[in-house]
Amino acid sequence: MSGVLERIIEQKNAEVWRLKAAPSYVRVPAGPRGTVAERLRRHDGSPLRLIAEIKKKSPSAGALSTKLTPDARALAYAHAGASMISVLTDEPFFGGSWQDLVDVRHALDRTSHATPLLAKEFVVDERQLVEAAACGGDSALLIARIVDADRLKKLVAAARHLALEPLVEVVNDEELAWALAADALIIGVNARDLDTLAMDPERASHLLEAIPKGRIAVHLSGLKTPDDVSAVAKTRADAALIGEALMREDDPSSLLHSFVEAAR
Repeated sequence: MSGVLERIIEQKNAEVWRLKAAPSYVRVPAGPRGTVAERLRRHDGSPLRLIAEIKKKSPSAGALSTKLTPDARALAYAHAGASMISVLTDEPFFGGSWQDLVDVRHALDRTSHATPLLAKEFVVDERQLVEAAACGGDSALLIARIVDADRLKKLVAAARHLALEPLVEVVNDEELAWALAADALIIGVNARDLDTLAMDPERASHLLEAIPKGRIAVHLSGLKTPDDVSAVAKTRADAALIGEALMREDDPSSLLHSFVEAAR
């Protein structure tokens, strides 16, 4: 690792020590929600599933819209047809928090939306997974690049023990092999290199096609227009995550509606 990712992981290692020193308690009881796999799996002839993301800033995009609170934005996403909502919980680099995840889950539960939540964190320790479950997450991001094959396998098992379905992010063939060996059901391919922040759609397309049938393939990063979504809908992908484009909108409803239509 190098560059931005290395700085993020240094920060995460310090945060884990603080988390371990603090008591963990359930802030959002588990509710009757549909499973993550059911929401993201794309059957023949069905639309591409869309994961809408909440983040207030990013190293690549800078400051994003904060006109809507995370809970209000989540409701807008749910109403517009998002199959899943991703909530950044990292504060220094993405402006998020565990409280954002709690607030979003409470808002969705109050309005009877069963939309599952992805706790999007840079997970280096099981304690972060405990927090994700306690704060209402249904899934947790596991980034293969920041661990090794053996550690990834242990984190996948730990997530499932906490009733979190892991979404394992990969960027090359070796990491895909790790994800498959760890029995990951949901595998995301990041079109953005987290070290350099450069986009490589051709690499992403190759990896998506290499994900075996039966696993759920998710395209991560780089989708900005309905045409981009339509192009991914023609590929092997079951789902796609959209973040920056939606987060530049003070009201994302209209744009997300157009993405949902393009996904058909």
